Amino acid sequence: MTSTTHPSDLLTIGNRHFSSRLFTGTGKYPSMAVMQQSIERSGCDMVTVAVRRVQSVAAGHEGLMEAIDWSKIWMLPNTAGCTDAEEAIRVARLGRELAKLAGQEDNTFIKLEVIPDSRHLLPDPIGTLDAAEQLVKEGFTVLPYINADPLLAKRLEEAGCATVMPLGSPIGSGQGLNNAANIALIIENSSVPVVVDAGIGVPSEAAQALEMGADAVLVNSAIALAGDPGGMAQAMGQAVEAGRLAYCSGRLPKRAQASASSPTQGLVSGKDS
Repeated sequence: MTSTTHPSDLLTIGNRHFSSRLFTGTGKYPSMAVMQQSIERSGCDMVTVAVRRVQSVAAGHEGLMEAIDWSKIWMLPNTAGCTDAEEAIRVARLGRELAKLAGQEDNTFIKLEVIPDSRHLLPDPIGTLDAAEQLVKEGFTVLPYINADPLLAKRLEEAGCATVMPLGSPIGSGQGLNNAANIALIIENSSVPVVVDAGIGVPSEAAQALEMGADAVLVNSAIALAGDPGGMAQAMGQAVEAGRLAYCSGRLPKRAQASASSPTQGLVSGKDS
């Protein structure tokens, strides 16, 4: 898939520029070949990698480092599986080394996840903020995954995070943007890119996030678990482009009453003169 993003509308995170506003993941795919095809068809240029699963060669992650062309795809290591700030900081440091192994010596990106709740998989706001503050001090480009909490988003921005990543709905639920009102507040008050992460199930929801003014979305389960992951990846890429173009174009203002789209003056009456 070839991106139609205008060169002047690149997404900037930290000191890195991205042509695609769709980020994807590497987990849950039925095979490595399907993952490779999906990444290619999505048009994305950044994918997230679970550091702990790669380090332990967990099922589905064997050969992952060799399966992706890291000269073309930017790695976003993540701290998935970490339950507190201290653990997340340690894994983030391992993630930086993992990126170096991929040939990305200058990659300081980390998707910060601190999730102590194994049932609902909701991020810990206190642990996330504590870990973010330390990682920023260590020179990381921190992309924190959070609940759609406008106050926490602002605190993380003030701490030096490169983005905020509010969830649309619980991870892997496919429920869409259940938190749209709070996400809108985060977008309104944020000076860093807002990336909607988790809960997106179909391309229309990805487009909706971009139409609202989100800068990007991260989609994994909706692609990897689709009947045709490659086709869904391509659809998500196209939806993100459509949503961004719509946002930049400016939507029709909502009105309380109907407004005719055809002129009402000088109409032919249809009556005999």
